[in-house]
Amino acid sequence: MHLVNSMAYVGQQPWHGLGNQLAPKQPIEVWAKQAGMDWQIESADVCFISGNAGSTLGSIHAFPEQKVLYRSDTKAPLSVVSSRYQVVQPRAILEFYRDLTEIGGFELETAGVLKDGKKLWALARTGQSVSLKGKDTVNGYLLLATACDGTLATTAQFTSVRVVCNNTLQIALGDSAGAVKVPHRSQFDAQAVKRQLGIAISSWDGFMARMKALSECRVNDTAAEAFFRRVLTYQTGASQPVAATNDSAIKAVQALYAGKGMGATLASASGTAWGLVNSVSEYCDHHRRARSDDHRRDAAWFGAGADIKQRAWDEAMRLVA
Repeated sequence: MHLVNSMAYVGQQPWHGLGNQLAPKQPIEVWAKQAGMDWQIESADVCFISGNAGSTLGSIHAFPEQKVLYRSDTKAPLSVVSSRYQVVQPRAILEFYRDLTEIGGFELETAGVLKDGKKLWALARTGQSVSLKGKDTVNGYLLLATACDGTLATTAQFTSVRVVCNNTLQIALGDSAGAVKVPHRSQFDAQAVKRQLGIAISSWDGFMARMKALSECRVNDTAAEAFFRRVLTYQTGASQPVAATNDSAIKAVQALYAGKGMGATLASASGTAWGLVNSVSEYCDHHRRARSDDHRRDAAWFGAGADIKQRAWDEAMRLVA
């Protein structure tokens, strides 16, 4: 089952071929309807029934320390959270972009709902772009996502998307992670988040310079294999960590790097450190084993896939240092 229950997009059809296509420059209200985000998250006390089972119904009691979150339209339950949990409404995710699109030159490209509404996200193009060696275009985006099942703080992060293959990389430079996270214990203050992100938007220039350096950095086969082993070797076991290598992943990534990957034969990627990074990011975004395409996308943006891509970026930075 596809867990992108509903989604809207502008321009090219997105990664999984689903969603409602919109004409450019649509108002937020249209996005909310077409992306399946035109409902509210409601809450109610957790209740339980005490007393005898069977024919006699016991008495109903509330447990005020917890609340159930549910959808206003279908009444479907979303999660059980503490009474201190601060909800971020689906509409707030889209409203976040209103002034950015009207004044800041951003353009909403995709937005939608995952896992029946437990996770909500929107992705807007910032207008920043670079073409490596004239042919390999990478665009800058801002991703805003939240979850109401406790799996994700409300997260705003700058992300790059390589056009030829839709590979995504979080833009992280030095101490600035390129992301702002607001835990659900705190009220989500959109303007405060934008002020914090304002510092990070200037990081595109530095990120661009690093991408160019990677595309100029030649790598031989031995160095490439060593790179993949470093990135895809991880620790298992908590008390006595053991290094485990994911051999099937290494094989898959090497094949992508050797020419099977989308854009692998471009001058910017063939035999370069940029090619190494993109073979790992393509593997995480499009090929890594997952229950569904949407679980893979979730992991590639926020979970294990994102961690692997970050390791690949860090290792590649050592090659050009």
